[in-house]
Amino acid sequence: MRWALVKVCLAVTAMVVVAFAVPLGLVVQEMASDRAFSNAERQAATIGPTLSITTDPAQLSKAVESTQMGAARRMAVHVPAIGDSPPVSIGKGRAGERAVAETRRMGRATTATVPGGGSALLQPTALGSGDIAVVEVFVPESEVSNGVATAWLVLAGVGLALIVGSVAVADRLGARLVRPAERLADAAHQLGEGRLGTRVPEAGPKELRSAAVAFNAMADQVVELLANERELAADLSHRLRTPLTVLRLNTASLGDGPAADQTRAAVEQLEREVDTIIRTAREQRPATGLVGAGAGCDASEVICDRMGFWSALAEDEGREVRLAGVDRAVRIPVARPELAAALDAMLGNVFRHTPEGTPFAVDVHDAGDAVIVLVSDAGPGISDPDAALRRGNDGARDGSTGLGLDIVRRVAESTGGDVRLGRSVLGGTEVRVWIGLDGRSTGGPGAGRPGRGRRGNRRNRGRATP
Repeated sequence: MRWALVKVCLAVTAMVVVAFAVPLGLVVQEMASDRAFSNAERQAATIGPTLSITTDPAQLSKAVESTQMGAARRMAVHVPAIGDSPPVSIGKGRAGERAVAETRRMGRATTATVPGGGSALLQPTALGSGDIAVVEVFVPESEVSNGVATAWLVLAGVGLALIVGSVAVADRLGARLVRPAERLADAAHQLGEGRLGTRVPEAGPKELRSAAVAFNAMADQVVELLANERELAADLSHRLRTPLTVLRLNTASLGDGPAADQTRAAVEQLEREVDTIIRTAREQRPATGLVGAGAGCDASEVICDRMGFWSALAEDEGREVRLAGVDRAVRIPVARPELAAALDAMLGNVFRHTPEGTPFAVDVHDAGDAVIVLVSDAGPGISDPDAALRRGNDGARDGSTGLGLDIVRRVAESTGGDVRLGRSVLGGTEVRVWIGLDGRSTGGPGAGRPGRGRRGNRRNRGRATP
């Protein structure tokens, strides 16, 4: 907008300068020409009294030489034949005889172009005998254009100064209009990045001040709505404490045994997750994000720990489990609770949406700049993986909230990676999670560009998300 305004002012000023400077320059040129020929007419008139008295060549020569133009050899007098006297030409004549005769015939002053440059003013003068003599005054080109070049330079300088001044004024005016708009756009970007304290100074033109006021009011409302949602999430999570307390007390009466220990461990983990949800909701920050240098967790250790939990349930349901790639430590920039929640979401999908006895596998691959976690099964899969990756979509299945794979996606995207659904080698669904190391691009589709993994591959197949 700023440069557009400058261009408009530049074009308008240039047109105004051309519209006024060019005619003015032509007028100056015409005035210089009129001045030169008017001076020539005055010089020609000085010889008129002498011609009215005598036509003697000697006296006429003295009279011509006594004038300024005659002394400069720029005046000539052409006297026609009178009686028996032949025609006489005094001084250096430059106009042709034809031009002289034409002036004598017309009886008025004329101009003739002189070969080699310049012009000649031919002024008819009546003699005492009634004949007409012609006084010729040479006007060089330098006198015709005297001062014209200077006038054009002055006009060009004035025009250039006007153009520069208009551009400077337009630039300042554009800056005054653009800066508030840039501040508003920058504040919108910052608000979109999660900096909720961003506000816009209410300055600039009236329209932009109104936009700034509206933006600040919107930002305040967003902060208030988010605060209300956090409180609501914390309150709803807190309501789970009562049934959890009942479950914990009931587990005490289960006695000893693997099933009882597993149930008590599950209840304790559920209590920890509820506490984490409440704390996260009240901390007013995202629950998932890149961790600092040196932080994170060992993906192999976390996967082995969670597989130990799910293997017991798999054994009860007669599922064959395969675990590969966890024989050595693999550090990733994801907090342990976040990775554990993502694994639980993927493995929970297997148990929830595949029949009992369906085998599944978990594979870990270290790709150098990324860690790839594959969770595959031999289940039926789904027909629309895009819908499965869409937050809040339950796939029209009971017991599904549509948030499970969204948790996995957010964990991957926080490292610059993404999530894809496809067909596994077991015949069912494969969930491929790319986890970037040190926030670098993983090389997977959509890596480093949050939101692309959500779309997935349209040719793949997957399952609904819980």
